[in-house]
Amino acid sequence: MTGPLTGLRVIEIAGLGPAPFCAMLFADMGAQVLRIDRPGGGAKITKEEVTARGRPTIELDLRQDEQRNRLLKLVDTADVLIEGFRPGVMERLGVGPEVCHARRPELVYGRMTGWGQSGPLSKAAGHDINYIAITGALYGIGSPGEPPAVPLNLVGDYGGGAMLLAFGVLSAVFEARRSGKGQVVDAAMSDGTALLLSMYYGFRAAGIWTDGRGENMLDGGAHYYGSYECSDGKFIAIGAIEPQFYALLMEKCGINEPDMLSRQQDKSRWPEFKGQLAALFKNRTRDEWCRTLEGTDACFAPVLDWAEAPRYAHNVERHTFVDVDGVIQPAPAPRFSRTPGVAGRVRIGDDPRDVLREWEGGNSWL
Repeated sequence: MTGPLTGLRVIEIAGLGPAPFCAMLFADMGAQVLRIDRPGGGAKITKEEVTARGRPTIELDLRQDEQRNRLLKLVDTADVLIEGFRPGVMERLGVGPEVCHARRPELVYGRMTGWGQSGPLSKAAGHDINYIAITGALYGIGSPGEPPAVPLNLVGDYGGGAMLLAFGVLSAVFEARRSGKGQVVDAAMSDGTALLLSMYYGFRAAGIWTDGRGENMLDGGAHYYGSYECSDGKFIAIGAIEPQFYALLMEKCGINEPDMLSRQQDKSRWPEFKGQLAALFKNRTRDEWCRTLEGTDACFAPVLDWAEAPRYAHNVERHTFVDVDGVIQPAPAPRFSRTPGVAGRVRIGDDPRDVLREWEGGNSWL
């Protein structure tokens, strides 16, 4: 363990989506994370389950008194517990915040849900697309005249969910080191997604963002910020917002039309200019455009598929992707100059007795 979170002891109650990703972030950065799965759950983990990397798993049936008490004994020396169930589930199992804080007052109890621990929807089922729908985020993504586009599950589950939970938990750990008191972190994907929209709500209040999809600078409306198809069916991404970068793009592309240069921000001309760029980029292959634009201040990048991205020169140089047990996967981020994170193996088949001895041998931060 060499990462910046070495010494932090985290219990993860296994679930789906954002909670395991949050636990992976902690493990990548050196935290001692112990994953608690339901009976039979640990046996289903494979090396391809990237978000399970870097930590061991033991199985406990929390409906059984003896095994519930085993978890509570682990809580006695933990800094953090994270879970991702609907509100009330952990309480019904007898391991809710009140029970855990009675044993370990310093514990930070991280709760990851879609709707939050309170509110009219808090008990309802849902998924990423539902949580981002009520914030305005889903409405704002897509092309005009078409239904909102689905942005994978990056916005709610991971950006507004797991990363918000990680930030909240570490904030609470920092505070607990001063006060000696833990607390509950209520991380809702709907809240986190709304937070990600801060800039856009500011733009809207200032009158520089409209409600229509594909009408604004950063939603595909602007001709200088979007993706274009090339002659080989592959795509490129252009993001030449600043005037000097836009002028360089025009120069590199051989465009010498005064209107396109002087009226970059004239929204009434954006559809026309976008059509001109689309026709231009369709004349050459993606690799040909790379040779012209890559590495310049024209704000250009090729749109890479899943297989190409790990082989891309910039990603290779920075070790953005790593091979762990034959599985290509993203490397830990961000980078630290003294205490780098490490992408650990997905641990399969650990003897629970060894795992518990490993946990007992650690030292808590708090």
